[in-house]
Amino acid sequence: MLTDQFGRIHNYLRISLTDNCNLRCFYCMPEENYDFTPHSKLMQVDEIDMLAKLFVKNGVNKIRLTGGEPFVRKDAAKIITNLAKLPVQLSCTTNGIRIDDLLPEIIQSNFHSINISLDTLQKDRFQKITHRDYFDRVMRNINLLLEKNIKTKINVVLMKGINDDEICDFIAFTKTQLLEVRFIEFMPFSGNRWSSNQVMTQKEILEIIGEQYNFKPLPMGIHDTAKNFSINGHQGSFSIISTMSEPFCSGCNRIRLTADGRLKNCLFSKKETDLLTPFREGQDIVPIIESAIWSKEKTQGGQLNEKFEKINASIIQNRSMINIGG
Repeated sequence: MLTDQFGRIHNYLRISLTDNCNLRCFYCMPEENYDFTPHSKLMQVDEIDMLAKLFVKNGVNKIRLTGGEPFVRKDAAKIITNLAKLPVQLSCTTNGIRIDDLLPEIIQSNFHSINISLDTLQKDRFQKITHRDYFDRVMRNINLLLEKNIKTKINVVLMKGINDDEICDFIAFTKTQLLEVRFIEFMPFSGNRWSSNQVMTQKEILEIIGEQYNFKPLPMGIHDTAKNFSINGHQGSFSIISTMSEPFCSGCNRIRLTADGRLKNCLFSKKETDLLTPFREGQDIVPIIESAIWSKEKTQGGQLNEKFEKINASIIQNRSMINIGG
């Protein structure tokens, strides 16, 4: 088992397939004309497969595919098919645009769940946030997943002055739809112009929801990042990922592998460990992985260890969100 110096066992691997994306959300991608990583420097299909097997051999039993947008890779179907053969709980985070193109592979691979990143239910606002006109297709694909009884979650990054007026619209969406809406606090990454006054905290979110709905908390597991709630009479539910206002690092079991094969032991860690180069050279990378996990900081990569209102985003050493993987 991959264990850090604080006794946390890491059995959940998030693999970024690419830093490319067919949307241009400002909080994720630092600029429109972003230089994507050349394909030769990305993990190839067989490398992803072999690295995943290595992690599984060392205790990983849950894998999530991320990006960028994982489904823009031309070989995404092959990657999905390979990973589906492993004894893991396979899931994915996507913007939902290519769900229809890959639906046969999605069904065949028996995904445990698919998370759709969708920050607004308004078509015009979708285009302002993403700089692309895909709203109708994303909504059709959400309905397609629900029709196929595939567990679906909607990831909503909340930002004051941008989409915080839609909180109860998303809650209303769960009335007749069997899905989970996940409100995510806005987090600082390189180039995303983060400021603390844009963060909608868990407390503020619950206060707004409480004005219109009666809700109750659902049980949480030790590794859960989302605090879940149900509303009487609603088929779906909602949850909050309170990374900034109420961190949940004590139960962290996650490892991140970037598209260029670098291990990040925390979303906010400034240190990364190159696995792809030694792997291509034929080295035994298990000791490298073990050392990287062991050195994990106690909270938030060692960079955000104070009240989020006091964070100076300009001095944080990290990649952009699209370059890390969700």
